[in-house]
Amino acid sequence: MTAHSTLLQLVQDRIDAFLSRESAHLRRISSLATPLTDELSGLLHGGKRFRSQFCYWGWRAAETDADEELSRMQLESVLQLSAAIELFHAAALVHDDVIDNSDTRRGRPAAHVSFAELHRSGHWRGDSAQFGSSAAVVLGDLLLGWSQRGFADAVDLLPEAGIRQRLRVLIADMTTEVMVGQYLDILGEHAWPALPDDEALERSETVMLYKSAKYSIEQPLLIGAAVAGADDEQASALSTFGVHAGLAFQLRDDVLGVFGDPAQTGKPAGDDLREGKRTVLVALTRSMVPATVRHVVDDLLGDPTLTSEQIQMLQETIVESGALAATERLIDDHSSQADAALQSAPIVPPARRALGDLARQAAQRTR
Repeated sequence: MTAHSTLLQLVQDRIDAFLSRESAHLRRISSLATPLTDELSGLLHGGKRFRSQFCYWGWRAAETDADEELSRMQLESVLQLSAAIELFHAAALVHDDVIDNSDTRRGRPAAHVSFAELHRSGHWRGDSAQFGSSAAVVLGDLLLGWSQRGFADAVDLLPEAGIRQRLRVLIADMTTEVMVGQYLDILGEHAWPALPDDEALERSETVMLYKSAKYSIEQPLLIGAAVAGADDEQASALSTFGVHAGLAFQLRDDVLGVFGDPAQTGKPAGDDLREGKRTVLVALTRSMVPATVRHVVDDLLGDPTLTSEQIQMLQETIVESGALAATERLIDDHSSQADAALQSAPIVPPARRALGDLARQAAQRTR
């Protein structure tokens, strides 16, 4: 077993132990709550686990020559923090799928779709789709609550009060920023068509930064580094690296949401177009086409009934406008800035190499 697979398995073991404990609690409340835990089996297994890996290597980047007992406690805290980050991420995915009316997640039905099917198959009263959305919101809330408990348990493992407080601030800031980013994303879908091109692009960049980029890489990195007691210079360098690597990561995600292979991404081709996501890629497209074409794009974007031909037409428009090439240049630029920050960061060489490899994987992935 490689070091990479060992790390992922150690994190999965802690997720499984946490879910086992909480599932038992749900069963004690009521056997009718079983579908909540059943839905988690696919959601919390597998995946790329980038956030866990960045958290671990953030710790390793700032790790000092601690005694064996302290090092053991720090490692256990990092693994528990990584598991909590994965629970937090799962909560964000469940809520995001409800908000975006996304039918699939990682090649399987999204949580709200599964709950809606449970309603239909049971021939229950009321609207199946409404039940599905409501139940998924509850599931997302449950995951968010569990993640906060997981964070608290992990923080309490550490002996230094200053480090515990720093972690609490980082976790609270991450939670706030993701929620505000999600709200700004919702706001953009309703207000965006009336905005000037430069303001629409700026809003898309803000949403990308706070809804996804920071909590995908920068914040897990800083959480891990805080466990090791990273100094201001280390934290600043890791933050700069993490922000740029996170932006490259999310820009790649936006490209895959339009052009990705469904067999790789687990989502239908062009799904972001049907969901009407106001990404930087789309904002660039709108700014680079004539007004007549922009009106067509605005009319089609967000239509869940888009045909494969309409999807292909939008894809061709994005390519021909130059927006795809511009987005690829942005990915390259953020990747270069991330690498520059990493090379000058006052961290140990093994962590520098590992973080560089992870950032490249995140920016160049195909799923």
